[in-house]
Amino acid sequence: MMNDLTYFFNPRSIAVVGASYHEGKIGYRLVYNIVKGGYKGEIFPINPKAGEILGVRVYEHLNAVDAVPDVALIVVPAAQVPDAIEECGRKEVKFAVIISSGFSETGKSGAEKEIASCARGYGMRILGPNVFGIYSATVSLNATFGVTDIPPGDVAIITQSGALGLAMIGKTAVENMGLSAICSVGNKSDLNEADLLEYLMTQDETKVILMYIEGVKDGERLVEMLKEVTRRKPVIVIKSGRSRRGAIAAASHTGSLAGADNVFSDIMRQCGVLRAETIDEAFQWCSFISESPVPHGENTVIITNGGGVGVMAADACEKYEIPLYDDIAGLEKLFGPAIPPFGSFKNPIDLTGQASAINYAQALNAALESDTVNAVIAIICGTPDVSPEILAAMVKDVCGQFKKKEKLITFSLFGGLETEKCLSMLAKERVPAYGDVYRAVSSMGALYAYRRALAEAGESSCDAVIDVDAGAIDALVEQVRAGGRFFLLAHEAQEVMKAAGITVPRTEIAATLEDAVTRARAIGFPVVMKVVSRDIIHKSDAGGVILDIDNEKEVIDAYEAIMRNCRTKAPSAQIEGIEITEMVSEGIEIIAGARKDPSFGPVVMVGLGGIYVEVMKDVAFRAYPGERRQLLAMIKEIKSYPLLLGVRGAGRKDIEGLVEVIAKLGAIVSRCSGITDIEINPLVVYEKERGVKAVDVRILLSGDSK
Repeated sequence: MMNDLTYFFNPRSIAVVGASYHEGKIGYRLVYNIVKGGYKGEIFPINPKAGEILGVRVYEHLNAVDAVPDVALIVVPAAQVPDAIEECGRKEVKFAVIISSGFSETGKSGAEKEIASCARGYGMRILGPNVFGIYSATVSLNATFGVTDIPPGDVAIITQSGALGLAMIGKTAVENMGLSAICSVGNKSDLNEADLLEYLMTQDETKVILMYIEGVKDGERLVEMLKEVTRRKPVIVIKSGRSRRGAIAAASHTGSLAGADNVFSDIMRQCGVLRAETIDEAFQWCSFISESPVPHGENTVIITNGGGVGVMAADACEKYEIPLYDDIAGLEKLFGPAIPPFGSFKNPIDLTGQASAINYAQALNAALESDTVNAVIAIICGTPDVSPEILAAMVKDVCGQFKKKEKLITFSLFGGLETEKCLSMLAKERVPAYGDVYRAVSSMGALYAYRRALAEAGESSCDAVIDVDAGAIDALVEQVRAGGRFFLLAHEAQEVMKAAGITVPRTEIAATLEDAVTRARAIGFPVVMKVVSRDIIHKSDAGGVILDIDNEKEVIDAYEAIMRNCRTKAPSAQIEGIEITEMVSEGIEIIAGARKDPSFGPVVMVGLGGIYVEVMKDVAFRAYPGERRQLLAMIKEIKSYPLLLGVRGAGRKDIEGLVEVIAKLGAIVSRCSGITDIEINPLVVYEKERGVKAVDVRILLSGDSK
């Protein structure tokens, strides 16, 4: 029952601990909004002075209330919050919303943890601290200190920022968008986004969920919950801090490439979440998606009376991944009767500047009745010879007809004052009509993206178990950490690869010059020679790597050169020996990795490998575990993916083998707690019959014991 938030969003009674008689105080504003907002449940303001506020009886303390409130709003100073939570717990209050600030956001995380611990002891859930409250349209509850009149509707908002959340409430009225619920999560001492999503996904009143996120806690649970929620309803997210980098492992490309925003964006895409760039865009998407059906297909036509703006719309369609219907014969048959002389039936459908209302009506009706057209972007450029009222009524009527047919339509109206009046009228009716063509196309693109996410979710299937010898890997890791070292040497990393069934080049470690010659001869030329030292991580920078060694004399020269270079550039380094490795043949060099992300837990990555990996940064990420089809989708996202398909006569590479390696890296990081980062660079990918080979492997360890 701890995760049942029914009485959080639909409380039968609510207490305000810290209610105030002064209109300028938050404690007064909360009571005012609850009363004036139309809440029908019992209200219990708590203030030692007792008396009345807005005609509602005030109680000296919570114990003076005969009933048990479902929710208690805490709005006392931070120092008094622990006592208030203790009192709520003894009273058996189900939920406490701590509006008070002055906790972890100011560095006082200890007090916050004590409050959360106290609440858990009583079986009580906490929202906050540092929140603005909650709103629930189902019970007409405005328990916020923002505006009083919140329009009810079908969009739910979860926000980490209180101030931004309050501003969003105000913006909903401006955008003519109603809310089913809104709450801020603040410091997330207990309840977080995943908890709220778990309830909202089952709430009938909510059609779309909008989230504003600054940081992620318990990311693994959030990922699993988002995957489940997006199968039922769209989720749109805005995240701040796009330029802020996450925790970086200094010796790992995987860590340095896993900037927090890169990982966040890719994982949201994996979950089927739509990420908006701006608040305006997010609100626009919410409004459009909540009012539009999910189309049965994606054949889209642009109908316009201006060639230039039609081209702009086509550009926008490419940007937002909207497929334009291009069957020329079909388009001519469908739209030919509606097109005036000098028009064009190629998509965009250009009705020309001579187009009349009759031409538009014919073209729109043709698209409406067509079995092949799923969506229309209708553009009216210039003020038509009709009043704003008549045009608005026509557009609204057309939208209604398309909705009944489960087809999409957006309008872009561009013109003067009369056009702006029309747009204003349509906005109040929540009709998708925009002054800018890119806004019109963006909304449709978002819904198409959600449609594709739904289709991919429907294709889910269980993958085979990943075969990794975690026991052998753990034993090796503990042996290394026992020696005070927190990274694996090259030959140790190769042992991990072998335990995971990942192919590596044949390798030997030579302790002397004579040993190096003997081992190189046994492996077979050509070979690569590398220094083995716990003190030299970047071997190439120290002159510790020599390639293309073709005979025994070159082995001797390379051995002496490596020892000389390393003693010069790293004089204090302890050199354990020289690694002799077979020289692998050329293939496509890929970087594959896995790491324990501080927010999302195990994360895997793939990208273009080799020496330019940090320059090109052609990488993609996914949360682990993920199905193989999701890992394949990740590979397809990198710009260098065509290289794996084969270019200039080269054959298709072993993409399935690459997927398998990524899955195994994720399994290692997930199952072996001592490993924080794995990176293979390069992972050479050959044609399918030749497989893949992990050439250079780097593994970092945690400093913590199991």
